[in-house]
Amino acid sequence: MCGRFAQYRSMRDYLRGLDSEQDVMSGWEGEPIQRYNVAPSTQVQVLHSTGGHLVVAEVRWGWAPNWARGKMPPPINARLEKVATGNFFRQIWQHRALVAADGWFEWVQDEDNPKIKQPYYIRLRSGDPLFFAAIGKFPPAGGEAEEGDGFVIITADAEGGMIDVHDRRPVVLSPELAREWIDPDTTAHRAEQILLHQGTPSWEFEWFPVDRAVGNVRNQGPELIKPQQSDS
Repeated sequence: MCGRFAQYRSMRDYLRGLDSEQDVMSGWEGEPIQRYNVAPSTQVQVLHSTGGHLVVAEVRWGWAPNWARGKMPPPINARLEKVATGNFFRQIWQHRALVAADGWFEWVQDEDNPKIKQPYYIRLRSGDPLFFAAIGKFPPAGGEAEEGDGFVIITADAEGGMIDVHDRRPVVLSPELAREWIDPDTTAHRAEQILLHQGTPSWEFEWFPVDRAVGNVRNQGPELIKPQQSDS
């Protein structure tokens, strides 16, 4: 799964990495975002496409259809195996987006003491930005946010050595596939095929233990993604 992630570069850096030919609508800042511990239910900068333009919007991480609200916390992730065919996300399946990030966190339970969990930070070996595949309901470009707005990150089974950290992972797309993912001309069938078969493979990532301070959502700062010695 993906329960926390880092988004600390500037949107300008992420857009440079995406290398899209679409014009970007105004409303975003060129300064570093500097969020090293992005938590569910907070407002997050996401990218989506509308009217031939890229839009940067601040959207709540988590979404549920009207009929499911209030019954449970809104999901923050959607399993790729069901996202295209299930009823829960049917309303937003066609509304594709990208979450630009630098890495994400997972927690590994200590075999000797289940109460202790060691956080790990996962990033691309290349050091490049990541683009998580996402779907959601977004405010109109330049318009006011609405109560039902939100997004979820799509996850897949982990593979290779990454299974030792967690059995699920966000679907990370290369810049080329990320551009295709949010292109309005991309069919629903093609979008599903991208998720199922073309996510970035595990060998392109690296992961290492980090300070347990990341477990507190109030903690921020680059020290949270600094490699640490695991106690286990």
